[in-house]
Amino acid sequence: MVFSTYPTMMNAIDDVKNKRSEKLFTSGHFDLIIIDESHRSIYKKYQDIFNYFDAILLGLTATPKNDLDKNTYSIFELENNVPTYAYELGEAIEDGYLVPYHTIETKMKFLEEGIHYDDLTDEEKEQFEETFDDDVKDISGEALNSFLFNDNTIDTVLQELMTKGLKVEGGDKLGKTIIFAKNKKHADFIVKRFNSLYPEYHGNFAKPVYTGINYVESTMDDFEVKTKLPQIAVSVDMLDTGIDIPEILNLVFFKKVRSKTKFWQMIGRGTRLCEDLYGVGIDKEGFRIFDYCGNFEFFRTNKNGKEAKMMKSLTENLFNIRIGIIKELQIMDYQTEEYIEHRNTLIEGILKEIKGIDESKFNARMKLQFIHKFNQEDAFESLSDADVRDLEEHVAPLVPSIDDDELAKRFDYLMYTIEYADIKRVPASKPKNRVVSTAEKLTFKGTIEKVKQQEELIYKVQTNEYWEKADIFDHEEVREALRDLIKYLDSKSGEIYYTNFTDEIMETKENPGEYSVNDMQSYRKKVNKYLMDHQNDMVIYKLRNNKPLTEDDIKYFEKILWQELGTREDYEKEFGDEPLLKLVSKIVGLDPQAANEVFSEFLSDESLNINQMEFVKLVVNYMIKNGSLDKRVLNEHPFNKRGNVMHLFDGKLDVAKRIIGAIDQINGRLSV
Repeated sequence: MVFSTYPTMMNAIDDVKNKRSEKLFTSGHFDLIIIDESHRSIYKKYQDIFNYFDAILLGLTATPKNDLDKNTYSIFELENNVPTYAYELGEAIEDGYLVPYHTIETKMKFLEEGIHYDDLTDEEKEQFEETFDDDVKDISGEALNSFLFNDNTIDTVLQELMTKGLKVEGGDKLGKTIIFAKNKKHADFIVKRFNSLYPEYHGNFAKPVYTGINYVESTMDDFEVKTKLPQIAVSVDMLDTGIDIPEILNLVFFKKVRSKTKFWQMIGRGTRLCEDLYGVGIDKEGFRIFDYCGNFEFFRTNKNGKEAKMMKSLTENLFNIRIGIIKELQIMDYQTEEYIEHRNTLIEGILKEIKGIDESKFNARMKLQFIHKFNQEDAFESLSDADVRDLEEHVAPLVPSIDDDELAKRFDYLMYTIEYADIKRVPASKPKNRVVSTAEKLTFKGTIEKVKQQEELIYKVQTNEYWEKADIFDHEEVREALRDLIKYLDSKSGEIYYTNFTDEIMETKENPGEYSVNDMQSYRKKVNKYLMDHQNDMVIYKLRNNKPLTEDDIKYFEKILWQELGTREDYEKEFGDEPLLKLVSKIVGLDPQAANEVFSEFLSDESLNINQMEFVKLVVNYMIKNGSLDKRVLNEHPFNKRGNVMHLFDGKLDVAKRIIGAIDQINGRLSV
């Protein structure tokens, strides 16, 4: 049995040898691979590990993802939201393996609405004027705890925690508590305010916990011990996941969380059982969550949250943007000596990077067909869209990082973005404004000789004339001249403000816990259930009752089926190319009254014989059940059991045509 981290295994596959100096970890080395916390880090380059080994994969996670670029289910070749086995939080609580929680959700005026000068007292207005520039009259709620820290807001949260938080030692001592802070400065200020409010604890009761702080490991070790202080850990991303402290009784969400995965991982910190927490034989029965940033309210509305997309590396982005330029320079308009030479220079650089890929590495060996195809100059003679996709997907992630100044590389990427946009003839106002801003900042570094040498160009790029006339070669001149000067600019550091305006609690609600973390149903079941449960929603009602639909109604169904219940990819995987309205209509059917109204003239036509009347009723019942009718089924059983339509309505073809017209009318509502 082998235990390993992802990076260690990546290296071990290539480097570890057995006693016979043979590669130890061949593709068939393992029969079973168990991946703990499989919602994390198994994508992109680490996914190569699982592609390399020919073994059964068993993934364990409390929060699987189904994002487009981070899909836990797809790694294990499962349908979205249909794991092989699921044991939900609610079940674990009911079975006595975890404890439940309840929430105290509080809306505070400044966090919700921001700070407005006109709402302050005269004394506070004076402080506001001393703190901020004359043109500042409003501070957004987002600014709080980012770069503005208000004593009264934080004091209110801490006092509520100390008053309402669950306690131990007969109610004399706050139970172990995690406060999830927005950033390091926020964490430090929370601890500072706590020590100011409660000096009797001598600075030991609450401690900040974040990377880079002195003795953070020791603080965490002490926090995990029931009898040791601190009792409150103010965490910035260090205690959100991966810790198991049964004594935790209170969680404080003092920052917004929009990742569903992270949100439920954070809640999980308080779910552990703890025997004798309140005394001998008195066990932990639950925990309390204080939410000051509307997180629970957000996730009630947005069940799947907003997961962050996977970021490409700077090296990968630089590679891809140049591939894009190379492809665009294939256009006939650019077949001049100067453009051809520039394209060849870009190709030369790309080839050098591809040839720099270490083919002895296992993840490179898995992509050899692409590496060997594109490390030849003739592969770039005429790139296709498929070539570009192959380069971006299979080659770019393998390109070794360029050993260069990161700031210079970022400026390269900025200028290449502008070049690519100009070739495509699309606007690039934001990147261009960033170049102008960079040039303006460089004018304040004139005492540096290398900056002084580029004085003319630095002033030139700040003019409208430059941007009106510049071509790709002018942009290249700017890129090459300024890339090495970026390091001389001052690093950006926003000013921090401290205030003490009187905040107020607008609303407080106490709610029981909610335990439906993952919607473990197949996409088809979710679609069916939603549509059947919401038949009285206006758009579904219109469809069921044969009312005309609009483009906005189509967008309603697209939002429900392609965003809220799953993705368009899920839809196509489950239902193929079935038109959206036709599928919905098939599930919800047609209201009997609406169907009878359309066919009423035939249902009451006493001139029809018994077989013709039976045919009409078959049509009506079929449309009630399926919402529409493909006329091809009229040639199938049971419609054709008395002969085809022409034979059945012999002598009454006008009636048959009107019946077909009624069918077309109902079908027509599905073609918006």
